[in-house]
Amino acid sequence: MATTTAAKLSIPVGPGDHVLGPDDAPVTLVEYGDLECPYCRQVSPVIRELRRRLGGRVRYVFRHFPIRSSHIHAQMAAEAAEAAGAQGKFWEMQELLLEHQDALDENHILQYAVELDLDLERFKRELDENVYAEKVKEDFQGGIRSGVNGTPSFFINGVRYDGAWDLESLIDAVEKPLGVQVRLLAQDFVRIEASGGIILLICAIIALLLANSSLAETYFHFWETEFSIGFAENAVSLPLIEWINDGLMVIFFFVVGLEIKRQLTTGELSRPRRAIMPLAAALGGMLVPAAIYFIFNAGTPGEPGWGIPMATDIAFTLGILALLGSRAPLSLKIFFTALAIADDLGAILVLAIFYSSDIQWISLLIAAVILLVLIGFNRARIYSPIPYAVMGIGLWFAFIQSGIHPTFAGVLLAATIPTWGTPDTRALLAQCVSVLDEFDAPGTVAVNRTQAAAQTLETVADRMQSPALRLEHVLLPWSTYLILPLFALANAGVTLEFDQSLLSMVSIGIVLGLVLGKAIGITLFAWIAVRLRLADLPRNVSLRQIFSASWLAGIGFTMSLFIAGNAFRGNPELLDEAKAGILVASLLAGVIGFTLTYFTTQTHEEATHVEVVPATD
Repeated sequence: MATTTAAKLSIPVGPGDHVLGPDDAPVTLVEYGDLECPYCRQVSPVIRELRRRLGGRVRYVFRHFPIRSSHIHAQMAAEAAEAAGAQGKFWEMQELLLEHQDALDENHILQYAVELDLDLERFKRELDENVYAEKVKEDFQGGIRSGVNGTPSFFINGVRYDGAWDLESLIDAVEKPLGVQVRLLAQDFVRIEASGGIILLICAIIALLLANSSLAETYFHFWETEFSIGFAENAVSLPLIEWINDGLMVIFFFVVGLEIKRQLTTGELSRPRRAIMPLAAALGGMLVPAAIYFIFNAGTPGEPGWGIPMATDIAFTLGILALLGSRAPLSLKIFFTALAIADDLGAILVLAIFYSSDIQWISLLIAAVILLVLIGFNRARIYSPIPYAVMGIGLWFAFIQSGIHPTFAGVLLAATIPTWGTPDTRALLAQCVSVLDEFDAPGTVAVNRTQAAAQTLETVADRMQSPALRLEHVLLPWSTYLILPLFALANAGVTLEFDQSLLSMVSIGIVLGLVLGKAIGITLFAWIAVRLRLADLPRNVSLRQIFSASWLAGIGFTMSLFIAGNAFRGNPELLDEAKAGILVASLLAGVIGFTLTYFTTQTHEEATHVEVVPATD
């Protein structure tokens, strides 16, 4: 559940580029384009108007990205533009080629050379000998390294621009008025894969400082404030901390459930052989830490906390892997994403099975009926989120009364949210083109055209994402940047007494379980899966790298704190010891895991999945 990093321009603007505008312009707009691409032709007038409006404030750079799989003349057109550029007529030739995309064979290209008064003999010879094929190939490969996978693709001052292509949107992106700057700063932060972990860390530090300051009494009293929802006798009244842990965290577990469902249906856990490795590693990463903790706390009041070191904090773990950059191979990140999801599923099951008490069977029966209704909604292909939300609230309330932890309601609700198969993108594209073409239709009020087009495009966009995926995208920022930080503020505050909290058997069991148990368990079970030929190691990843990165799984934090709160509910002394152990273990695991992974993995360039290479013949 990490965010993606913004794509960067891999090759800076150099002397081999075709540039319009002054070298000292504050803004550089780079376009990767295909001269046979109709969208490049349609956006070309917009770029011209942008340059006219902004004058010397922007320089425009064009680089070739011929997609030969769909545009058979794109490579020849790119080489023709370069050949014309060698005679000082690149931009003129580019404009002609874009305007006449239906006539890009050699005979027509030679006619354009005549129109531009080029040295025809030289032009034809360079075209026949593919003199500029290497230059086109360099542009193409630079685009691949920059993350380009379609045309046109734009980069503004080295950062990929994924906004709208209309003139006003591009001007806003280039000029960056205050409102746009604030939005872009927020977007840039969210794109940092470690952003969620950064906010969690800040909130945990704030909670620790408050809990160990003169404001400690106010801090603890605030979270115990009673808060009620409902009317009179039917109102639900809980301390604020329990509304967060038993209420808001249901949304977090709902998002986790959606991610688990996606991984099981289309992700790394959808294929049995690919799923065995992260599942085996996750199992080892749960059993060994629990066993270590149990050794130190069996038969003591701290025994119920055996589930605490089983958990991994996905935000912190994946965030640190992101900070490692190219030293953490993409396949290693994918492996640990699947492992963390499997770990979350295990932690949820542990919560539901072992940390529930005083089961109220009537409430549980009501929950089962509601769940059946939700499944019926799914089977009836009800895609609106409103019925699921209404029944989901009922499911949560039934679980609160049943004695089973209410967060389990979030996971069960996620399992009922409908998904659907891959849409027919060609039909949807035709629909989009059709509705946008209607803008040119005479006799229609502009406002009506805009509204109709917007509604149709929204319908198409909805079809591109299943309800489950759409909900995940909508709720993930709320979960990452509001719910989890609130949870950290409410739960990470503990009065640190190093002579007591950190030397108790509970703390020692947690520290050894998370720091050593996770690394040993993950690596051991992964090795067993490989030796038994049940699974293969991820591509370009060695067992040594898995061992190094497995220490990062010892960052328990969110899930460990959550389980601790349930294991030692009503025993604040043991809960403080558990919190202290979790914080120390998470810090040690993060530092050790980062250091080992950094020094055991060579810096390398990620291989791209795009293998389209322009021909040189």
